[in-house]
Amino acid sequence: MIQNPYYSPEFHGDYEMFDLGDFVLEEGYTLRDCKLAYTTFGELNAAKDNAILVTTWYSGTHQIFRDVYIGSEHALNPEKYFIVVINQIGNGLSSSPHNTDGPQAMAQFPHVRIGDDVRAQEQLLREQFGIEELQLVTGGSMGAQQTYEWAVRFPEKVKRAAPIAGTAKNTPHDFIYTETLIEAITSDPGFSDGWYEDPSDVRAGLARHARIWSVMGFSTEFWKQEQWRPLGFASADDFQIGFMDAYFQVMDPNDLLCMAWKWQRGDVSRNTGGDLAAALGRVTARTFVMPISEDMFFPVRDCEAEQKLVPGSELRVIESVAGHLGLFGFEEGYMPQIDQQLGELLAEPA
Repeated sequence: MIQNPYYSPEFHGDYEMFDLGDFVLEEGYTLRDCKLAYTTFGELNAAKDNAILVTTWYSGTHQIFRDVYIGSEHALNPEKYFIVVINQIGNGLSSSPHNTDGPQAMAQFPHVRIGDDVRAQEQLLREQFGIEELQLVTGGSMGAQQTYEWAVRFPEKVKRAAPIAGTAKNTPHDFIYTETLIEAITSDPGFSDGWYEDPSDVRAGLARHARIWSVMGFSTEFWKQEQWRPLGFASADDFQIGFMDAYFQVMDPNDLLCMAWKWQRGDVSRNTGGDLAAALGRVTARTFVMPISEDMFFPVRDCEAEQKLVPGSELRVIESVAGHLGLFGFEEGYMPQIDQQLGELLAEPA
């Protein structure tokens, strides 16, 4: 176990912990004393039918949603809905390699799948709050993978779904991209096969990891138009060091690897013997598929191909020069689009 102050309420705001006990994973392991970190906004009504679930993306926590996506001025309005943001397993707040003690610590942390996250989230909502129905499930990137998994695995519980900038089944190209992120970390001699003593031991690997994100996470137009300038950076290198490197350097390498392995293998067709059309055909939720226009690794065409397999769904493209990392919401026009689409979706009967 590593004590990392980054993964604390001081950095991410207050959150609660839900104890799942010994949680059996799809890969055949039991994650001992598994815990989920979560936070809520708003009040659950007496009928328990005003709940929204927000799922987290790679490297992300509930913090970004609290700061950017949730508020009385947004579609995710806590004055109307009871919004639960659940941190995925491996993200550093929920059970993760760095905060697990004993034989499953660090490099021995078992492989987790998207399906494990969703089953764990369903248990939390049911046992902690008595929630059996969700007005909306939404999330970006890996959160979109979880959104699809929810809609396929628990169709009777999901009234509306909005996967943002992510796919139901990961593509071969995206698998390779994620492999480069993994290799950037594991090739650092300081990684020591996952038995480093501090994330700073893997500083070079985390820096390479951040650089790869700069190449694919942002679009070519983002760099050509110098969109880092409105963010207060003096040069592209200044942005790389002050934003990208700074973001990843404080994180735990094994936690990132846990999420990356899961991301690579996201695939709702595991529920239907490999038949993606059959899996997405299970979805009964009113669904808006929301790719980002300049996304370099979840391109619109891939999201649209899946959207056509979801009964009654619509493709709602979010325009963003930033690309995939437009998810951070720093572009002036990004959140109004998200709010418009989610607002329309929530206003529709389901």
